[in-house]
Amino acid sequence: MLKRKLLYALSALFLCWTGVRGQDYSIMDFGAKPDGVTLNTHTIQYAIDYVHTAGGGKLIFDTGNYLTGTIYLKSNVTLHLAQGAVLLGSCNALDYKKDEYIQRTALLFAVQQDNIGVTGEGTIDGRGFIVANNLISHIQRGLIDDPLHMDRPDETNRPHNIYFRECRNVRIEGIRMHDPASWNQAYDQCRQVIIDNINVDCKSYWNNDGIDIVDCDSVRISNSFFDAADDGICFKSHEPSQICQNVVVDNCIIRSSASGLKFGTASKGGFRDFIIKNLTVYNTYRSAVTFATVDGGIIENIFVDSVRAVNVGNAFYLRIGDRWNSGQKPLMKNVTLSNFNVKLANSKPDAGYPYEGPVEHLPRNISPASIIGLPEDRIQGITLKNIDIESPGGGNPFYAKCGLTAKELEGIPEMKTAYPEFSQFKELPAWGIFIRHADDIRLDNVKLKVHSFDYRPAIVTSDVKGVILERVDVQPTPNDKREQFFMYKTSNVTK
Repeated sequence: MLKRKLLYALSALFLCWTGVRGQDYSIMDFGAKPDGVTLNTHTIQYAIDYVHTAGGGKLIFDTGNYLTGTIYLKSNVTLHLAQGAVLLGSCNALDYKKDEYIQRTALLFAVQQDNIGVTGEGTIDGRGFIVANNLISHIQRGLIDDPLHMDRPDETNRPHNIYFRECRNVRIEGIRMHDPASWNQAYDQCRQVIIDNINVDCKSYWNNDGIDIVDCDSVRISNSFFDAADDGICFKSHEPSQICQNVVVDNCIIRSSASGLKFGTASKGGFRDFIIKNLTVYNTYRSAVTFATVDGGIIENIFVDSVRAVNVGNAFYLRIGDRWNSGQKPLMKNVTLSNFNVKLANSKPDAGYPYEGPVEHLPRNISPASIIGLPEDRIQGITLKNIDIESPGGGNPFYAKCGLTAKELEGIPEMKTAYPEFSQFKELPAWGIFIRHADDIRLDNVKLKVHSFDYRPAIVTSDVKGVILERVDVQPTPNDKREQFFMYKTSNVTK
């Protein structure tokens, strides 16, 4: 039923996309200079405004480096970056405008526009590392107000490559995006968004998310590559009255020094009706897939299928918390993870990348995949089907220990207001899967393998109501004859 509903929504998405009608225009005819030196901000903006007023069309950038600060895309205009064309961000932080409505900065903005796009084989290069460091100089001289928390400018003052807000019929296709100073690209409360065949390299500064989808409806992300210093593909919900829904992600590759694919952390309204399939995640510091609702939002009707993850810190992390709830109750239910093949890292998986994930929440041994709710807000209706996880194991109780006594299990803190991360609890009592405060959990054809002896069992449940175990295969080290399942305060178990 969920798949059929989403496929219908996706068909509607393509039917709604009418493209940009009108003639083609060359940016050179407006006097732009592709020399990488001349600042073209006003020229490009004039050209966009002209094409918009003329009824729309395609503004073509041929080979060259088009230096620019903040520009605004307008309805019925597509920027087409031909092969060898680079929309080159200015290194001067003062060339970027902070939008009064969005309260963020960007190289390319669009606010409440329809039928817009960026296509072609060219590149958007924000040169964010240089911009961020020049911004620090401006802040220190009092030209820009910023607290410089942790010696870095606030992410709202660092330009994104793209920020589109409340737009309809958006197409981003074929282009490369490099080096933003903040998030690479954000689509906020947009409808009918198609992201296809893009290549993202954004690992040169903090908060470099690959793509952020915020409270959007009807989105497809497909055939794309993301190499990010922060989350690779990230879904957010900034408004309690909004929701991110009707989303398809297909055939994408992700490398991240945070999480590969993530729901949250911002989760005020929530996420509903997603199909995610055919993901490859590698060299990723945190979880291959993370679901976090900690701000009162919902996560409901999510189907994730065919995930291959190699050299990652964690397989999956499902978490309900209670950070900023705006009076709403968080909910997570009806989530299916199927056909996962995961090989966990035995050392820091993003070591050597320009901005590595922090060494945090130590001491702990390698963490299990986890499903962790709250006593009052329980995770419901989770299916794990055809899951294969290989762990290096090696858990050493003399380094960190969480045993199986009632005192130890009850002593695991709730951490309901903490930032949600798989390592937040430090040591957990399983090497494979840990489940706590959850109802109606099904494990169907789950295979767990450990390479080195681990003092912990494979699967531990605590305060769980309703567990179905079908074809669960645990492969401990050859001489480990212990029971690999431990269930504490767990009822209605079917094997």
